[in-house]
Amino acid sequence: MKTLVTGGCGFVGAALCRRLVAHLPGIEITVLDSLRRSGAETNRSQLAALGVRVVHGDVRMASDLDAVGPFDWVVDAAAEPSVVAGTAGGRGATPRQLVEHNLVGTLNLLEAAARWDAGVVLLSTSRVYSIPGLASLALCEQPGAHGPAFGIDAARPCPVGSGAAGIGEAFSTAAPISLYGATKLASETLALEYAHRFQTPLFVNRCGVMAGAGQFGRADQGIFSWWIRAWAARRPLAFIGFGGRGLQVRDCLHPDDLADLVIVQMQSARAAEAAVCNVSGGVASALSLAQLSGWCRERFGPHDVGASSETRAYDLPWIVLDHTLATERHGWRPRRPVASILEEIARHAERHPDWLDQCGG
Repeated sequence: MKTLVTGGCGFVGAALCRRLVAHLPGIEITVLDSLRRSGAETNRSQLAALGVRVVHGDVRMASDLDAVGPFDWVVDAAAEPSVVAGTAGGRGATPRQLVEHNLVGTLNLLEAAARWDAGVVLLSTSRVYSIPGLASLALCEQPGAHGPAFGIDAARPCPVGSGAAGIGEAFSTAAPISLYGATKLASETLALEYAHRFQTPLFVNRCGVMAGAGQFGRADQGIFSWWIRAWAARRPLAFIGFGGRGLQVRDCLHPDDLADLVIVQMQSARAAEAAVCNVSGGVASALSLAQLSGWCRERFGPHDVGASSETRAYDLPWIVLDHTLATERHGWRPRRPVASILEEIARHAERHPDWLDQCGG
């Protein structure tokens, strides 16, 4: 099985490659990566040692894709991954660059996959869901083992597509969803149209917050990893918005669990099959910043956390994805509990105390 993984030298892409090599005998993987992100060169050498072919290229250049094909499968893990990408508060990408990378790059990939008659796995995001819809969820403060957190208020009605298990695929994707979310939702729509037109298999996986050792996370794209590393390094931390108490909640997903699903999807795919599924740690993995801080306090010792009433664009109090559909359709469920993911990050932080400096976090 010849497989192309775009963005394969990134945190998620590299984890996917390692898992595919380990569990799909005979697979031939080519990675196409611009190598511009911190850590890409480290992952490049590790993948090469596993027999993965790594090509320096850019999905925004159709000719770069033409030069490496054909393939049986394409896994798109290349993206500007931050919800603030393309905004004044984002780093590196202008709005046009964001669109070129996340949408034009996907278009080039879909065109190439159609020529190759290849199946496609598109990694998407929880941020395709409507910001007003998410902001209107009925929440209440709830206690937890490591501190308080927002949770769904069972006594009040929930919007369509949401409930105690989290946000489902039927939840609204109406704008605004952020420039980043818009590029990913548009990419999903294009991918579905190409799959229908060319009768090729497609899996769109809307991922929760990815977390694990080796992640070059920042506060805007890898909050679990960044918060643990910042705490361990005794860097300044603050609860921002929502009363300044750290009640905002996200779910947590290890990339190996995502990879396990991708393997199942690739092995069981049928022609013309197209599916959109949430892929997350679900409510079992969901933590507030206050709870994450409580865990860090037990693991590393005390550290002062400030508070700010600042309201930032795209910040939301509660985003937890319901992965029921992925479980029902593919028999998949996350196997790595949140405690083990946090401990994995903590141990890596202790072994690499300069990690935040390396990734600009």
